[in-house]
Amino acid sequence: MTAKRKLFTGVIILLVAAVAFSYWQIRQFAASALTINQETIFTLPAGSGRIALEARLNQQHIVPESPWFGWLLKLEPELANFKAGTYRLTSGMSVREMLALLSAGTEAQFPVRFVEGTRLQEWLAALRAAPYIRHTIPDDKLATVAAALKLNEQELEGWFYPNTYLYTANTTDVELLKRAHEKMTSLVDTIWEGRMADLPYKNKNDLVTMASIIEKETAVSGERSKVASVFINRLRLGMRLQTDPTVIYGMGDGYKGNLTRKDLETPTPWNTYVISGMPPGPIAMPGKASLEAAAHPLKTNFLYFVADGKGGHTFTTNLASHNRAVQEWRRIVKEQNER
Repeated sequence: MTAKRKLFTGVIILLVAAVAFSYWQIRQFAASALTINQETIFTLPAGSGRIALEARLNQQHIVPESPWFGWLLKLEPELANFKAGTYRLTSGMSVREMLALLSAGTEAQFPVRFVEGTRLQEWLAALRAAPYIRHTIPDDKLATVAAALKLNEQELEGWFYPNTYLYTANTTDVELLKRAHEKMTSLVDTIWEGRMADLPYKNKNDLVTMASIIEKETAVSGERSKVASVFINRLRLGMRLQTDPTVIYGMGDGYKGNLTRKDLETPTPWNTYVISGMPPGPIAMPGKASLEAAAHPLKTNFLYFVADGKGGHTFTTNLASHNRAVQEWRRIVKEQNER
């Protein structure tokens, strides 16, 4: 073998070795873990290319600076189809897994929980406190919210389904409220169609209104249809509903935590100690169980109920029995306060 040929062979061997070493380094880099110790939310802006992505990952100390980042994308071009968005990166995730996540466009989802028995104003506050939501409703006035959702103000309170909703970054407040409204509307339609015959409701809004009162009166699942029976019996007899949550709702910001006799006697459209029949609309967002109870009340003779001091209620058919139950409740509360 001539010296020239030996030199050429040696160069080839070195090149092959260099390529093999580089390939090994790229594979090692791809399999290496991200340099994060906890879950990290990473946002890639629209229009970001390979250089911008690498720089952002370096700046946020997610991936260390490496000469192999660009080579990895050339070696595995399917990883280079990354998409703008907000992603959840986890400790222990490899560089390749991260790039695959970005290329799949599987954005992070965030939860916002709307609780049964809460009011629209509380939902709006929850939306404003939730991360990564794009706020398009300028204020929390009912007229503003109604206009944004293209609804009447009377279609707001009570007409959003309480649940935990998942969303991706930049989802708007309007989108989330529309999802909750559509779910509630669909559910109410179904329950309305299957409701018990001859209930004293003029329309679906009455059903939702009754469900909202039930929701505020008891958190005990087994009591809901019994509470419903009390109010249905009262409506049929022409008795006033006399339910405290309607008074509280009508007081708005004037309610400070305690109801007085004056509060019960002060007229508002929702004060069922003063008005006859149903209040003009819901007082909270009812859950499915309360809607079902409003549509299928138990058949009872109960006309009264009061807290029993143990988390539930005592139900009675006449005023004398009710007054005794009230006295018993007051005795239990007094003993609890004295402990």
